[in-house]
Amino acid sequence: MAVDILILSNGPGELATWVRPAVQALRDQLGNAGTQARISVVLSPCPHATGKEAQIACSYPEVDRVQAPEYFFPFLLSGKTAENWDWHETGVVLFLGGDQFFTVVIGKRLKYRTVIYAEWDARWYRWIDKFAAMKPEVFAKIPEKYANKFTVVGDLIAEVARSQAVPGNAYPEALPRTKIELIGLLPGSKAAKLALGVPLCLSIAQSIHRLRPQTRFVIPVAPTIDVQTLARFADPEQNPCLHLFENASAELQLTEPPFLQTANNLQVELWTQTPAYDLLSECSLCLTTVGANTAELGSLAVPMIVLIPTQQLDAMKAWDGLPGLLANLPLVGSVFATAINWLIWQLGKGKLYAWPNIWAQEEIVPELIGKLEPEVIAQLAIDYLSHPDKLAQMGDRLRAVRGESGAAKKIAELVCEEIEVQSNSDKN
Repeated sequence: MAVDILILSNGPGELATWVRPAVQALRDQLGNAGTQARISVVLSPCPHATGKEAQIACSYPEVDRVQAPEYFFPFLLSGKTAENWDWHETGVVLFLGGDQFFTVVIGKRLKYRTVIYAEWDARWYRWIDKFAAMKPEVFAKIPEKYANKFTVVGDLIAEVARSQAVPGNAYPEALPRTKIELIGLLPGSKAAKLALGVPLCLSIAQSIHRLRPQTRFVIPVAPTIDVQTLARFADPEQNPCLHLFENASAELQLTEPPFLQTANNLQVELWTQTPAYDLLSECSLCLTTVGANTAELGSLAVPMIVLIPTQQLDAMKAWDGLPGLLANLPLVGSVFATAINWLIWQLGKGKLYAWPNIWAQEEIVPELIGKLEPEVIAQLAIDYLSHPDKLAQMGDRLRAVRGESGAAKKIAELVCEEIEVQSNSDKN
């Protein structure tokens, strides 16, 4: 039986932590069932997109075809893709990011069954066939007559901890495998974060290296950027925020593997293979910005310090709606950006930003917010490195809150069940 699985998704975080494990599980499940399935990914616009989401989705070997987000709304309105894809009679629309309402519209148009992965809330439950809920709280307030539509599958992000890593194969030749103290630096993937994140991380690394010369540093380069783009944020001629941090400049060395070399001759390796889970699993500690990377590190139980610098409030202009429009106005945009960001930080005091902390509803990994001083952060990192028991305790707490793996397999099972339901309906 030939079937179509249409996956709706949007941002880079959803692609990395939801779509990737889901399509792997779908291929396993459908293959075991002897079902000939075509997996398509249709991307909707996302305010956090980098422009390379379609390229990332195409890189997954389990995916047969991908439509970029710029063609989404014509598809939503007309039902026709930019390449005029054909569709099998039997299929399922699987929601893995975006607006849940899109699942209703596209499912009705294609006459497919619908499955939504509901991380925090479930909407349009009258018209959706099945919900794969992260936890029971998702459907606690749903009317009882719809309860049969819900199955608790667990946290998809926890699938990161599955055996995608290959122990012992993480290191490039520049990183000796024995007795290494490795720190991962994750400054972000978008310009608004990289402008501060790269110089801050480099400055911290140099402060640590002065006292612990045995420590090595590596940046897992996000799949949405290349090493040349990353290196521009360490160039004082191209990053106006560099002056905010001492000794933060570095030059790109295109060796194999490539690395950034600072003025003090510290070499920070650049790791370009994705996903970098095997490498991250070998890190003693990571310094990271907020985002999906904190969820991935948490699922791998890798100790981390989360950095949210506010040195240059006018540098962050990626907000949605009216704030974003005001922040990007010519001449006065920087003034609006500073005011908006200041207000957001004030209102957000006491809020948790890192995913493991959100899961636990308490701070189990440090979140440092404000005008961050590299030397102070370096001392905190050194304290952790000097006390392995503290790192071990943080790792244990991360394991405790990440949730059980198996969500992707359960979602794949739900999809197969819905295929069977539609197949039997078509026969009748």
